Order: sequence, then structure tokens, then C-alpha cells
Amino acid sequence: MKPIYKKQFIFIFLGLIALVFPFLDTLFLVLVFLAGTLFFKKVSPGSPVFKMLARESDIKTGKLTGLVQLFCIMTILLLISFIIPDKFPIFIIGGAYAITTFGDGVADIINIHDREKTQNNTKIYSARSSIAFLISGCIFAFIVGALIVAWKGPVIYPNPYGILFFLAALGAITGALLESVTRDEDNIVIPFGSAMTMWLFYIFRFTYKMENLIIVLVFAFVLGYLAYRARIADISAMLSATLMGVVIIISSDRSWFFILLAFFFLGSLFTRYKYSYKKAHGLAEKKGGARGYKNVFSNSLAALSLAVAYRIFYPSYDLLSLTMYLGSVATACGDTLASEIGQTYKGEPRMITTFRKAPPGTDGAVSGLGLGAALFGALAIALLAMLIPGINIDYRIAAIVVAGGFIGTNIDSVLGATLQQKGYLTNNGVNLFATISGAIISGIIYLGLVV
Repeated sequence: MKPIYKKQFIFIFLGLIALVFPFLDTLFLVLVFLAGTLFFKKVSPGSPVFKMLARESDIKTGKLTGLVQLFCIMTILLLISFIIPDKFPIFIIGGAYAITTFGDGVADIINIHDREKTQNNTKIYSARSSIAFLISGCIFAFIVGALIVAWKGPVIYPNPYGILFFLAALGAITGALLESVTRDEDNIVIPFGSAMTMWLFYIFRFTYKMENLIIVLVFAFVLGYLAYRARIADISAMLSATLMGVVIIISSDRSWFFILLAFFFLGSLFTRYKYSYKKAHGLAEKKGGARGYKNVFSNSLAALSLAVAYRIFYPSYDLLSLTMYLGSVATACGDTLASEIGQTYKGEPRMITTFRKAPPGTDGAVSGLGLGAALFGALAIALLAMLIPGINIDYRIAAIVVAGGFIGTNIDSVLGATLQQKGYLTNNGVNLFATISGAIISGIIYLGLVV
């Protein structure tokens, strides 16, 4: 076995510490991980321990940074569990530790193998390594959680092993997502992010139907994977869309998630519209138009929040929440189509703020073709919402959604011409505020005309 592989296996082996979690007092575990933090911090670069444990990033820094970070964050999480054990149970921390060591370790082995095979010195992120992270992290996190619950308790649900598996899978998906987008300090963000995701769903475990959770999780992941295979999304977008899909489906309905996926499908489809022309003029999206996690979150956070609001305020404001949700998605779709189709306009677009001519692709520049595409994108979302079972809005709500989406798209252009050009917002920030604006405008029109 090559030395570089041995180091990954040693990292995985350290994950077996989680198997003693059920049998030791939480305060004792705090002291163990604190001692480990101090020990790894003092290991010198020339020592045998360093040579045995140092991974690639550690060799560059001359310190066992990864293990110091991991043991330090575990110390903090265990201390929180010691202070508030009922609110932050130890099986969540054991699961997060297992996800980090087993998931990241297995994914690194695959990444190293792929690099050697392609003779590439940069870290490779692939669906294969992310899925390996997800599976290995989920299985070991479930085993650790089951041991802790069986030995220590508490009884967390009439079917504790069902919720444990669900939490382990969500934690592993979160860990795989963070591993795919993090270049440094992954031994901090992966355990912390996984623990926080599992804790959040544990806290709200009684607010949704537990018997459907596994089906929802698999359903959301399969759809995200299909989007990746269709080159609509990259690895980070696939995993973030899965997490987002779980939250949206649990909070509302599968049809709501279908609407969001329809936007990403249409956006990817029209990203490839005259792609060679846009590429030749320096206007094309990178990676063939496949969306990343930043694009997913910036275009979907408003929709995600409104799906959660739908569940919280149901049935008092259910139709209002739905209208605002559709308005945010219609804005995202209208803006994407306006950009991708508008960039093929052969003439010179005009700035939305001054009406002066500007080069194609300028932030805040609009054309008749782009405005027509924006209207088409908003209309497509509204029509889908009328046709998809589970939503079935009437023509009045559809008209409100189209208006909100079209106006939200133009707000995006205004923000691009002002705050983005001045450097106060990035394109993702503009997308976020525009989708929020589209949702608010749809809600205002709904309250003014329907209620």
C-alpha cells in the first residue's frame, strides 16, 4: 500500500474513536479531545508521528493542522452537549465525527486514485467520490448513532432507528457538499455543518411525517443526481439541491420542488441556446452551463424560506405563501432566460437606468429580445403551476406570478446596473435580492387584488 493511502486509512481509523462514545461520560470525551488537540498541535514536522499522520495539506504547512482543527471542533461540540445534553444530544456529535473521518477519508482515497490515473496534481471532485463520501459517512454515522441511543438513550422517537438513518443521511449529504466546495479548513466546516444540519432536523422532528422521510430523501437525491447527469448541475449543486429539495418537500409538497427543478431545467436548456455564439463573444456560462451551489442558493433561498413559511403559517396564509414562492421562482426563471437569450441580441442593448447603449453582456443592459424572454420565463413557471397536480392555481394567481416574475427580473437589471457595477453586490447577490423582490411584489399584488 502506498504511503499516501496509508495516511487516509489512519485518518479513517481515528474515526473508530466514535465507537467508544456510548461508553464514556461526555465530560471525559471533552477532556480526551482537548488533550488530542494539544498533542497534535505540538507535533513537530520532523517527528515520526508527523510523518505517519500528515496529509498533503499538513505537509505544506508543516503542522498537523487538519487533526488539530478536527479535535478542536469536536471539543467545542462535546462541551455544548455536556452543557445542554437534552437539546444537543451526543449521538449527533458522534455522527458528525463519523461522517468527517469515514466520509472524507474514503472520498480522499478515491480523489487520490483519480489524480494518479489522470496525472493531475489538483484535487478532483467527482460524483463518484461525493457519493462514496455520502454512503460511507451515512453508514458509519448511523452505526455510531444507533450504538449511542441503544446504550445511553434518549428515546428520540417511536422508531428511533428510522430517524437516526434519516439524520445520518442528511448529515452525510451536508458533509459531502461542504467537502466539494471547501478547499481549506474542511475538518472544521464538515463536522460543524453536519452536526448543525442533523441538530436542526432533530429539533423539528415532530413537525413532519416521519414515515415519508426516507422516501423524500431518496426522491430528492435521485432528482438531483439526474440533474447532474443531464449537466444541469455540478457536484455542489446536486448535493445542495438535494438538501433544499428535502426541506421544500417536507415543508410543502413534491410539486413545489418540481416547479423549482423546472426553472433549473429551463435555465440550463437556454444556457446552451446558441452557446457557441455566446462563447465566441465571451458571454457564455462556464462548464457548459452547469449550475454550481452558489447559483442554486442565490436563486432558491427565497423560495426555500417561503416553503418553510407555508408550513409554519398553514392554513392561514397558504395561498399567499404559494403565490410568493411562485413569484420568486418566476423571477429566477425570467432573469436567467432574459440573460441567456438576450445575450444573442445582434444589436446594442440599453442600460435600464439611463437608456444609453451598452455592449452585450453589460450588467443592467436590456433589449427587447431579453424582455420578451423574461416574460416567457415567468409565464412558463405560471403555466406549469396551473398544470402540475398539487398546485393547480387559477388564472388570477398565474397572472400575479407572471407580473411578479417580470417586475422582479427588471429589478435584477436595476440592481445590476447600480449596486453590482459599483461592486456592492456580486451576480449571486443580485439574484438573491431580485428573487426576494419578485416574491414580495407577487405578495403585494395578491393582497391588493385577491384578498
